[in-house]
Amino acid sequence: MNNYVLVGKIINTFGIKGELKVQSDFEFKERVFVKDMPIYIGINKDKEIISTRRVHKGYDLILFKGYNDINEILKYKGLFIYVSRSDLKLNEGEYLLNDLIGLEVYDKDQLLGVVIDYEKSINNTLIKIKGDKTFYIPLIDEYILNVSIDNKRIDTNKGSDLII
Repeated sequence: MNNYVLVGKIINTFGIKGELKVQSDFEFKERVFVKDMPIYIGINKDKEIISTRRVHKGYDLILFKGYNDINEILKYKGLFIYVSRSDLKLNEGEYLLNDLIGLEVYDKDQLLGVVIDYEKSINNTLIKIKGDKTFYIPLIDEYILNVSIDNKRIDTNKGSDLII
């Protein structure tokens, strides 16, 4: 697994005191955008430490330690933000959506296909399965019985009903 996890993109500056406007739909962002969290920016993975975070109109506004002027942070505008996987401190049974890609999906021990992508919607997340046909399964308890990252397997209930 990759040590760095993409968590968002810096889309602009905010104000004159060095805050950055971040667009993120990362599933564990409440663990990422917190005081003293190290984050890594751009392809060079420049390390910065978060000083403050607040939410404004659906965006995360973050300030890095040691910065207090817009001119100091302009270099980060438009770059992607990453976090170290180990800093997320995932609990047993927790996983990232990207971890699902490549897992085999079974319905009553019948292989339906392999997860090739996922899509987030307002109501839930859908995993895209490619087998004989390509179809989606909602990532909710009604359909998903078990996810085992270690065994590279997802067990589903009613998954075969969704193949059209």
